[in-house]
Amino acid sequence: DFDPLTRQEDKMGKVIRGQRKGKGTVFTSHTRLRKGPVKLRKLDFAEKNGYIKGAVKEILHEPGRGAPLMKVQFQNAYRYKRDTELMVAVEGLSDASFIYCGAKAQLAVGNVLPLKSIPEGCIVANIEARPGDRGSLARCSGDYAVVVTHDEDKGTTKLRLPSGGKKTVKSVCRAVVGIVAGGGRTDKPMLKAGRAYHKYRVKRNEWPKVRGVAMNPVEHPFGGGNHQHIGHPSTTKRIASPGQKVGLIAARRTGRLRGIRKTAQDRE
Repeated sequence: DFDPLTRQEDKMGKVIRGQRKGKGTVFTSHTRLRKGPVKLRKLDFAEKNGYIKGAVKEILHEPGRGAPLMKVQFQNAYRYKRDTELMVAVEGLSDASFIYCGAKAQLAVGNVLPLKSIPEGCIVANIEARPGDRGSLARCSGDYAVVVTHDEDKGTTKLRLPSGGKKTVKSVCRAVVGIVAGGGRTDKPMLKAGRAYHKYRVKRNEWPKVRGVAMNPVEHPFGGGNHQHIGHPSTTKRIASPGQKVGLIAARRTGRLRGIRKTAQDRE
């Protein structure tokens, strides 16, 4: 009911966990120990027309990230100084390696080249989605994308991403040759709650996660009842109100994936 004296409505129900997460507060990411933004070099004249040499100075671990990082030093082309870049490390590099960035760099592990200079079937990582965005695709530990085809008329390149999906990007976008280091990280089971605690402690506040069916009706649409059950379809519409928008949101299909699952590679 609306109270004309306080000009407030009596609010019913409770703000549920999913709504609280949007606000930030205690759910913001834990960034205090992070090493810095992880990017390729800024695209400059040297990379567009030739190549530039960089020395890998250090391989680093960043809390909250599965993939190792590397500090790479480049000679500044315009002033007497060195520039240090923080990049995702690829398998096969060490802290004594040299890498080359540019259109005329060799096709070797760790080198940064535009996609048009990389042959079809080559394995790449840390790829730019748009020219000059300094790397945004295939950056997790053990990830890589495959260059499928080049369309020279349109100036585009088709990639197969780690998800199995295809993406077409401009051929001037840069990529690192090789696989991101730290692969096989998820093969080892967690085994105990303490390991999950330390994993998420440096990422963000998202563990442990209480199930909706274990809550009361005031706390979640799936809560309540004499047994832990949802009691209605868990699918919900895209335009559902916050607080109601839980479960399988705008699901195209539900249930188990039965039979042989066709990957994007098989469909071709």
